[in-house]
Amino acid sequence: MRSGTRHPSATAPPGLAGLRSAAHAATAPEAWDFVEGGSGWETTLSANRAAFDAVSLVHRVMTDTASADCSGRLLGTDAAMPLLVAPMAYQRLLHPDGELATARAARAAGVPFILSTLSSHPIEAVVETGADVWFQLYWLRERQAREALVDRAEQLGCRALVVTVDVPVMGRRWRDVTNGFTLPPHVRAALLEPGLDDLAHRPASGVSAVAAHTRALFGVPTLAELEQLRRRTELPLLVKGILDPQDARRAVECGADAVVVSNHGGRQLDGAVPSIAQLPAVVEAVGGQCEVLMDSGVRTGTDVLRALALGAAGVLLGRPVLWGLAAAGEKGVCEALSVLHDELREGMLLAGCADLAAAAGLHAHRWVPGD
Repeated sequence: MRSGTRHPSATAPPGLAGLRSAAHAATAPEAWDFVEGGSGWETTLSANRAAFDAVSLVHRVMTDTASADCSGRLLGTDAAMPLLVAPMAYQRLLHPDGELATARAARAAGVPFILSTLSSHPIEAVVETGADVWFQLYWLRERQAREALVDRAEQLGCRALVVTVDVPVMGRRWRDVTNGFTLPPHVRAALLEPGLDDLAHRPASGVSAVAAHTRALFGVPTLAELEQLRRRTELPLLVKGILDPQDARRAVECGADAVVVSNHGGRQLDGAVPSIAQLPAVVEAVGGQCEVLMDSGVRTGTDVLRALALGAAGVLLGRPVLWGLAAAGEKGVCEALSVLHDELREGMLLAGCADLAAAAGLHAHRWVPGD
């Protein structure tokens, strides 16, 4: 590399740079800001990547590794790699097929797809794609509506329930505020009763209509409510939005089968610690009593390997999936997932890991120039 030549942007490593560029070109500016933006000054958004880049792996040699098997199990579910498609709202903003295209691509890649409460397609249609569908629950304040959603997801065959607990209100996302972001008429919250998403379509200068809608409808569960939910459903229960080890232990005590270490992709508390930095402490805190997953900042197969080495059972992938969707629909999401799979497999080979158990045994540490 010539002196002064910049490395590709940290938000778009070479493997996904083309998809990101194509997605940017194909997406309306307000929708792009909704996808790419973070809260506040976006310091946590940037810190997520910096924290991943600071994790160094100690590779193994002379391990007689002729191949690498990326497949494993996530909460009892077979997966072609330790990755799930993260729950992401309103995917019809980026492509007419929205969640249907993403679910079909996840099925083709052999990984679970987590459907958001704010899906722009109904659960029934997404389940019909044949994907391994898990359901993400935002904590609707109205108990009857919340319980009806949980029952519906379970009856339709969703394989797990992912409860998001880090959105008492939506973080102030200045890009959306500046844009006065509202949902276009063709994009609805298909899982909510008609009229419940009206606020998200109501424009007002200097206001994010989506934030106003979230503030009106959603909250977070108390520990007692989480325990009640655990008693109500037989589905595996994941608690998403954990950063503090004490909260992870409390989730386990409430009956969680897994916790997701997450700062919501830098979209909630600006200044929150990067997820990857908190992962080892959370893993230690739960002491093997539940699985630990993580999200926020995953952009490469090496990132997945880093997370495994630090104790994660797997990762949730967010924005790169949406880049693929915006760029080329189902085909684009397939490409994004294929890139991550190939990068993970190559990384495992280079690190001397024949399987995920070996990857979990790698030594990783935070490297600082000058150490």
